[in-house]
Amino acid sequence: MANRVQYENSNDIGVFSKLTNGYCLIAAGGSYNFYSVFESELGSFIPVIQTTIGGTRIVGRTTAGNKKGLLVPNNTTDNELRHIRNSLPESVKVVRVE
Repeated sequence: MANRVQYENSNDIGVFSKLTNGYCLIAAGGSYNFYSVFESELGSFIPVIQTTIGGTRIVGRTTAGNKKGLLVPNNTTDNELRHIRNSLPESVKVVRVE
């Protein structure tokens, strides 16, 4: 069944989330409804992680990844990088790139 979800009145949810077959990154600071849709549908299968990248909420546009790894930009803070690494499975390599 399909669900309709918006992020702060934007239909471009791919800007604010990154979904792979191994994990899901969600922009922190959004509405609880946005997060709960992902958590209810995916939470029992893969980790759903609320985070920011470089202090922004556009995690989907600034990252690239699959079930084996995640590339984050060089403006990702050390705290954000630590949070992501601690939340993802050990098999997912997280690399900061320029």
